[in-house]
Amino acid sequence: MNTPVTGTPEGRRRRFRRTWPITSVLAASALLLVSCGGDAEGEGDAAAEIDMEASGAGAMEDFAAGDTFVATEPVEFSLLYRDHPNYPIQDDWEFLNKLEEEHGVTLETSNAPLSDWAERRALVIGAGDAPDFIPITYPGDETQFIAGGALLPVSDYLDLMPNLTQKIEDWELEEDFASLYQEDGKFYVLPGLLEDPQHQYSFAVRGDIWDELGLEDPESFEEFADQLRQVQEAYPDMVPYSDRWSENGPLEATLNVVAPNFGTSAGWGYGDGMHYDAEADEFVYAGAMEEYRDLLAYFAGLVEEGLMDSESLTQDDDQAIQKFASGGSAVIGANDQELLTYRTSIEEVGDEDMEVRMIRVPGGPAGDMVDASRLESGMALSADVAEEEDFVALLQFLDWLYYSDEGMEFSKWGVEGETYTKDEDGSRTLAANIDMNGLNPEGEEQLNVDYGYHNGVFMLAHGSSTELVQSMLRDEVIEFRDSMDSKERLTPDPARPLDELERERASINQTQLTDQVRTATAQFILGQRDIEEWDAFVAELESSGMAEFVDLHNEAYQRAQETLDGDVVED
Repeated sequence: MNTPVTGTPEGRRRRFRRTWPITSVLAASALLLVSCGGDAEGEGDAAAEIDMEASGAGAMEDFAAGDTFVATEPVEFSLLYRDHPNYPIQDDWEFLNKLEEEHGVTLETSNAPLSDWAERRALVIGAGDAPDFIPITYPGDETQFIAGGALLPVSDYLDLMPNLTQKIEDWELEEDFASLYQEDGKFYVLPGLLEDPQHQYSFAVRGDIWDELGLEDPESFEEFADQLRQVQEAYPDMVPYSDRWSENGPLEATLNVVAPNFGTSAGWGYGDGMHYDAEADEFVYAGAMEEYRDLLAYFAGLVEEGLMDSESLTQDDDQAIQKFASGGSAVIGANDQELLTYRTSIEEVGDEDMEVRMIRVPGGPAGDMVDASRLESGMALSADVAEEEDFVALLQFLDWLYYSDEGMEFSKWGVEGETYTKDEDGSRTLAANIDMNGLNPEGEEQLNVDYGYHNGVFMLAHGSSTELVQSMLRDEVIEFRDSMDSKERLTPDPARPLDELERERASINQTQLTDQVRTATAQFILGQRDIEEWDAFVAELESSGMAEFVDLHNEAYQRAQETLDGDVVED
């Protein structure tokens, strides 16, 4: 099986969304973008003509949302599989066997290790050797491959994916999907969906120390700094805060969750560096914003005062965890899964008095904000699948597995009566011999390791629906996420699709600018470069083509918005 916020008034946008069915809305968005720059031949239609005699092998007739997909004849689909070291792929996984036995689908995997995932994906797509579908593809990952024609314009085939289109409409994701469209009026990635934003990252603190000092969750980052000072005073031999997740860039997880509260973008959320300024109704370069400067100045101040470990930007994750578990620090970046890792590490050290909990992300100068994207890692499809005789069956299968309630539950929990049971109120309980996320610590087997379920390759966005996402969460995690729901949500950025030539021009500047910002971010935080040199740094970005880069994106944004405002719905 294995081989080695737009300029459009909100009322107008909502009326547009309510009045048209989802396929019409997405079709209109596509056609509008085409009229902005491009395709005079009519490409960009939301539905492509399908010859069922040529492409319908194995497909179900009248496949509808809620139907269980069962191929009418055995089919085999290939995928590029991200092999995670925590649950390496096994040929005899029950997940794979159930797909073959009960749904008529055999999956042929080409495996790429997690450590080499992005490079391997780029290599096979760029060489034209992509398998049928490529999971673990985030929106934005696909743009570099569009010009070469290697990827399927999936927006042309949404009418064959009824579960996906129903979720878009029911969960009001039209505005989120609008950001996926490219300049040719199509989009090339099927994202993972979230019914509601699911906040996972924040800071883990030593709860016993916080309780000892009478500290509550800080409401602001200034209060957070004050709390670190109190920890420093009470425990002078401890560095209050030592962080992690700096392998590919400085403090990527932490800066990602903190940045919205400072009014900018950073860390994992930096993307191509473009940040939408809703008040000015234009895009600006995040790395040159005064708000970005203030963000760096805050962390630089923590380092300068000795409140934050300067090794946070150079140590690997294991070193940061060891410091925290051994009592060398009292705060570390965290998500709800890593919280369990920290507790396990503390147990290994043997200090039973240590307690760990997550705090709500504080507010900042820009307010109490959170990035509330509801599009997650998804998948891209090879352009070649459109020529396959089982093309329609492939789309039906992917629609069922990744977007139907039944398929999402199957991927996350397995099979009712075998890997779990369900009570009358809908609550699920793992079988006595199976554990996952510490829900059943006495279980000798793991749902992902031993069965292949609860696998990020086949389970986008942890299950997508709020009920399913929360079905395996501990009470403390639900409480944390509920606390984050009171933060003000950022709206999705408006679309700014570049054409092929613009993408080529942008790529020339983007890599250089991103590298400069990443380097300077570390230098400013560590005090290797004085924050007073900020203007000189911005001048360096200007000399690397920042203004041209920003203008390019704003021109694309204006093209799309002018057409949308003028042609879709008039008040």
